[in-house]
Amino acid sequence: MAKYFVMGNYTAKAFQGFMKDPSQDRSAAVKALTESVGGTFESFAITRGPYDFVAVTSGDMPFENFAGVKLAVEASGTVENMVILEEMDMNKAAEHAAKAMSGYKPAG
Repeated sequence: MAKYFVMGNYTAKAFQGFMKDPSQDRSAAVKALTESVGGTFESFAITRGPYDFVAVTSGDMPFENFAGVKLAVEASGTVENMVILEEMDMNKAAEHAAKAMSGYKPAG
C-alpha cells in the first residue's frame, strides 16, 4: 500500500474563506477528496513553515489518482504549490541501483 504526504499553500482566496467561516473543518474536505480517488485519509494538519498544510493519505492506487486531486484543487484557485510525496522503500531502491551499476560504465 502506497503512502502519500501532501503539502501545499493556501491562496488569498482561501484565506478570505477562512475569515468568513473560521470554524470550518478542512480535514473533512481532505478526507472527501482522498476517498473520491480511492484513498484512505490518515491525518491533516495546518502547519507553520513553508507549507500551510500537510496531509497523510494511503491506498492501493496509482500516483495519478492523487495527481488528479492536485489538478482539481489547484484549479479551484484556493491552493497552490501543492506537493505530493510518495513513500518508498530505500532498500529496494538501493538493490535496483546496485543491479544498474553492475552493467553501467561511466563516461570517461
